[in-house]
Amino acid sequence: MADRVTSHNTELNNPHVHHGNRLMAMHMSWGHDRVILTDHWPGNDPAMFSLAIIFVFCLAFLIIFLLRFEYTKPGTTKGGACLYTVRLAASYMVMLAVVSYNGGIFLAAVSGHAVGFLIFRSRLFGKWDHE
Repeated sequence: MADRVTSHNTELNNPHVHHGNRLMAMHMSWGHDRVILTDHWPGNDPAMFSLAIIFVFCLAFLIIFLLRFEYTKPGTTKGGACLYTVRLAASYMVMLAVVSYNGGIFLAAVSGHAVGFLIFRSRLFGKWDHE
């Protein structure tokens, strides 16, 4: 019994988590060798990691773009429900990517939201249509 408790406490104090045969750090890092959304993506390839950063940026940007559409008005169509579902799925994917604890992915998510807000929600580029 004491060995099991000691083993459990050691696992809780370890800042790394085993993910399959890879060891995932539970702190922010800047390397490109991280698991982001699937077990084998982006892998060790810096080009694929760059693609992952662009993908997360675009997802975060898409979330803000989809906020322009009304989903809760009476008479909302099935298309509105589909757009809401796409926005929700994109939000969860960005959240899962950020939980990879990679600084580049985190900055891509924040930048995508910021640029999307700047273009679609702020009054910087004209009047915002939801008043």
